Amino acid sequence: MVLLGPSGCGKTTLLKLVNRLYEPTSGTIAINGVDTRSLPAPALRRRIGYVIQQTGLFPHMRVGENVAVVPRLVGWDKRRIAARVDELLNLVGLPAEEYRKRYPAQLSGGQQQRVGLARALAAEPSTLLMDEPFGALDAITRSRLQDELRRIHGLLGQTVIFVTHDVEEAVRLADRIVVMRDGRVVQDDTPLRILSHPADDFVRDLVGASDVLRRLSLIPVRDAFQSGTPDLTESCPPVAASVDLRAALNLLLDCGAPRLVVVDADARPIGTLDLEAIQRASNVDAGDHETVGAADAAPSRR
Repeated sequence: MVLLGPSGCGKTTLLKLVNRLYEPTSGTIAINGVDTRSLPAPALRRRIGYVIQQTGLFPHMRVGENVAVVPRLVGWDKRRIAARVDELLNLVGLPAEEYRKRYPAQLSGGQQQRVGLARALAAEPSTLLMDEPFGALDAITRSRLQDELRRIHGLLGQTVIFVTHDVEEAVRLADRIVVMRDGRVVQDDTPLRILSHPADDFVRDLVGASDVLRRLSLIPVRDAFQSGTPDLTESCPPVAASVDLRAALNLLLDCGAPRLVVVDADARPIGTLDLEAIQRASNVDAGDHETVGAADAAPSRR
């Protein structure tokens, strides 16, 4: 679930209400059906992973010690903690043997953010809060970490609440987007529905609803290709049915062929895709398409 909106609209405030860094003055916040105010705030926070833009790593602790902070607080034994630290460092792409004993100052910004993610996951929380975690990173590192987050979410399946003001990031990561303005929810829907049917002019302008390429990035090839026996002499590389139409269009334009051969998960040819089919798909109502991205990896436990 991505919270999207301009600066000052209440995204971070809402996030901090979930783990009671701010106390609500009214209403109820429940996690897995349990009112968050029924637990002591420190105990609640130990059940929730939290990742911020500045990473918040303890500079005097080694990487492994940073990751182990919450498991130690909740009383895990040393052997379990050591195994969990190594597991998570490997999961986020930082081989434990190489990085466990380094200090944060010895890491790049992207590596520090990976350690921050590993620390947030350490005590196996069912909920993960992420407050613009990649906002200070360069575009290449940011894209790689977005891919990592999608992969990890696919493996672990936690509920993730992710704050951003970057529309491309929201579209790339979200199963659902909550658009906020002046402390209120303006629209809550799938990325494709928000792009295709914005609630008002504010949402339309914010998400760039007229951007056809952005919309194509949310429609899988499987929703647009023509089934049948393809001509295997086509000069372009084949495209997987799970790939989004934006990537398929780039491939089609790059190789200059009239169509692409579409293959299934086992690399078996199942049909073709051409420019006309892509154009038709971009004009079809969002309800007729399935959203790709994080949702394809694994269902979230909300």
